[in-house]
Parts: sequence; structure tokens; C-alpha cells
Amino acid sequence: MSIDVIFKIAAIGILITVICQILKKSDRDDIATLVSLAGLIIVLTLVIGMIADLFETIKSIFNLY
Repeated sequence: MSIDVIFKIAAIGILITVICQILKKSDRDDIATLVSLAGLIIVLTLVIGMIADLFETIKSIFNLY
């Protein structure tokens, strides 16, 4: 794991926050909610891949399965 992943997640968070604030100022609260959910799904996709790699590493270290 490198620091690049942390920067990617932070950049996505900042971008989603700015977009949501702009949409809320223009009375598009429903679209802002959808954008925030999309950002959450994108970040979860990144994290799930890293967790899968972690479990594979743990299995190989302890010779499980």
C-alpha cells in the first residue's frame, strides 16, 4: 500500500464535497445526495480491493486453505 491511495481517496472526497456544495446552493439537494452516494461507492470500491489483497496476504503468511 502506498500513499497514493490515501491521496486518491482525499481527492475524491474533496471533489465530491465541492460538487455537493454547488448543487445544494442551486437547490438540487436530490442530485447532491446521489453524487455523494456515487462518491461513497467509488471509495468503497477502492477499499474493498485493498481489503481483498490484505486477506490474500494473511492467508499466504499463515498458510491457510
